[in-house]
Amino acid sequence: MTAEAAHVRPVPVADWVTITELYNNPYPIYERLRPEAPVHWVPAVNRYMAVGYKACHVVEQDQETFSADETNSLMKRAMGHSMLRKDDPEHDIERRSYGGVLRPKAIKQHWDAVFRRNAATYLAGLKEVGPGADLIREFAAPYAAENLRLIIGFYNATQADLQRWSQTLIDGTGNYADDPDVWAKAEQSYREVDGAIDEMIAYFREKPDASLLSRLSSMSIPLEAIRANLKMTIGGGLNEPRDALGTTVWALLSNPDQLAQVQDGDRWSDAFEESIRWVAPISMYPREATRDTVLEGVAIPKGARLGVVVGAANRDPAVFESPETYDINRPRKPHLAFGGGNHFCAGAWVARASVVGVAMPRLFAELPKLRLDREHPAVDGGWVFRGMLSLPVQWD
Repeated sequence: MTAEAAHVRPVPVADWVTITELYNNPYPIYERLRPEAPVHWVPAVNRYMAVGYKACHVVEQDQETFSADETNSLMKRAMGHSMLRKDDPEHDIERRSYGGVLRPKAIKQHWDAVFRRNAATYLAGLKEVGPGADLIREFAAPYAAENLRLIIGFYNATQADLQRWSQTLIDGTGNYADDPDVWAKAEQSYREVDGAIDEMIAYFREKPDASLLSRLSSMSIPLEAIRANLKMTIGGGLNEPRDALGTTVWALLSNPDQLAQVQDGDRWSDAFEESIRWVAPISMYPREATRDTVLEGVAIPKGARLGVVVGAANRDPAVFESPETYDINRPRKPHLAFGGGNHFCAGAWVARASVVGVAMPRLFAELPKLRLDREHPAVDGGWVFRGMLSLPVQWD
């Protein structure tokens, strides 16, 4: 027996974990799992869950051993076979088809003005409802949805359609309980999105513009790939900025001393980056082992379905001091909220520009003495995707 083999251990089984507990608050579960091992078999979700920072980072960087093209993928069923469930070179070809539509140059040229206009629209609506409202329902969700609608080019849909499509498709992607009602709603949205895409592709061939659908309509990309990738974009492209905005506002309003530092020093970026470390909007994504391997001392068999739990990795005390605490002043270390390696989130620049550059500064500038509604506590939820379900606030 080699010295390396002698240190390999069988994967521990966490048969006490339930989906309900994960959804309500996964962090105490992760705190219990991490000291025992960086990887656990969790029967409730039929998956090996990588909860240590180093283990998640290793998986992200090694697509030959840990494939994104998972067998029986919930995302494939809910959204089609998108680039997120493909490895290179297929993944790279499809990712390149998005071109510069979501990158900083295009954001500066086209989308910053859209973000400012939409922020003004939904802030005005928020003020009409106020001086008290659910910030997620009245601002964060419609703002993120309208931004995404225009970036993609869904001129034949409303922001409410985008919200419904996004939530039902995401619910399907995270349907580990195999709820038939969840699948039915996801399938309905699947068909509606395909119909909307087909209609707009014909439109953009006659009237091209800066939108993502316009670019894709001019390329020799298979229609099924366009459909799957845009469903994936509807999911992450809406929930990530919405949930990052909601969580950051909640964190700042819960920590007024840090809010004061942010406002005094124009530190909105620090607040945002610490927020998505603290609560990653996309907190888990899947991989599949292509061979028998060892991950941070734990034996992983070929064909194993893994969950890369970045929500746990981002709170690993081996990397982040006092990780359960929201602290904009902590030493800055790389978090995994936007993934890593070849699958680094293509929408990261849009999320940062729309939330850090526009939404947060304007919210706090235009809503005097913005504060939590103490009579109606905020509610958060989720473990595959996590964010604020409601955020009641008040202002003067």
